[in-house]
Amino acid sequence: MTLRTSRRLALTGLVTLLVVTACGRDAAQNRRVRIATGSQTAVYYAIGSAYSTIINRELPGTDAGVLTTAASAENMDLVLHGQAEVGFAQSDVLVTGGAPAPGLVALARVYDDLLHLVVRADSPIKGLTGLTGKRVSVGARGSGTAVTVRRLLSVAGMADAVQSRDLGLDDSIEKLERGEIDAFFFSGGLPVTGIKQLGGRTGIRIVDLSEWAGELREAYSDVYVVRDVPTSAYAVPPVATIAVPNLLVVSATMPEDLAYDLTRLLMERRGELAAAHPAAERLELRAAISTLPVPLHPGAARYYRSVKP
Repeated sequence: MTLRTSRRLALTGLVTLLVVTACGRDAAQNRRVRIATGSQTAVYYAIGSAYSTIINRELPGTDAGVLTTAASAENMDLVLHGQAEVGFAQSDVLVTGGAPAPGLVALARVYDDLLHLVVRADSPIKGLTGLTGKRVSVGARGSGTAVTVRRLLSVAGMADAVQSRDLGLDDSIEKLERGEIDAFFFSGGLPVTGIKQLGGRTGIRIVDLSEWAGELREAYSDVYVVRDVPTSAYAVPPVATIAVPNLLVVSATMPEDLAYDLTRLLMERRGELAAAHPAAERLELRAAISTLPVPLHPGAARYYRSVKP
């Protein structure tokens, strides 16, 4: 081999090494974490946006961002079909007949979503049966709200009793304020910013739904519980309503190290998340692992074992 040939081969090897290294670096830098949230005036979006900021800051080579969606049901589908890496979802949407959706696992239980039935302060509607014949937003298609409300109306024998409108939170707020609907449902953590802002402009009430929790548990799943809506949430008289745990879900195929890091940041930076929305104040280690019947991702489970007292 001549000296010239040797140098040429060495140069070729160096160029190949640089290309491979650059490609590996680009692949790492192009790792995406798309977080499926919900309406921009609701809780998923507020916490998801803060979470994406934390991920971008603390996981080099990761490009995180949020997706505005119809919420839980759509989020579940996006994660299952590889169009989002992380999604917020109500546990009742994730569970059918007691079994979790195949292919989905959890990073954490984040907080409880409370089902709001919102009416104007001067509305004659005092309970669920008062919706008979009324124009009611039952939640956007693809939302967890729509799933829960459909089940609620079914156990109450009211599936065909209301004039249903499939509206998201923002449209529901606008149409209630303009008198174009009589009531709307929305499932979210306390307080829901859009509902709180509506209360500041127009007097509202939250209708008590707690009496129906038992029938929902019996008919569908024991994930349904009763939670209070305190006066401090919306400056309205306190009531009780139906609540369901909210989970942060990912695909079972997510790499274990990534799931570990995402869980670690979720827990270690929960104070920053709570600054974005008070619902994240309920995020704590003991509750976070309570995701059953949806199993924890192995990476998430490894994180929780590492910090177990």
